Amino acid sequence: MMQDLWNTVSKYPRFIFGVIFGVILNVLAPFAPLFKRPVTAIATVGILLASFAFLSFTLRAMLGLNPV
Repeated sequence: MMQDLWNTVSKYPRFIFGVIFGVILNVLAPFAPLFKRPVTAIATVGILLASFAFLSFTLRAMLGLNPV
């Protein structure tokens, strides 16, 4: 009986990984057509990097981690 419990509990990490992976794939799927042409791919990567930099600088300034 205890062995069945541990077999069931050991399946949870695989389930959680599958759920997270599925969510990531569904979030990124709409962006896939943008990477078919080089111009839109460069623009998309630029926008993503700029968004990440903006968010990073904003959070650093708000939290006082590094003076910007």
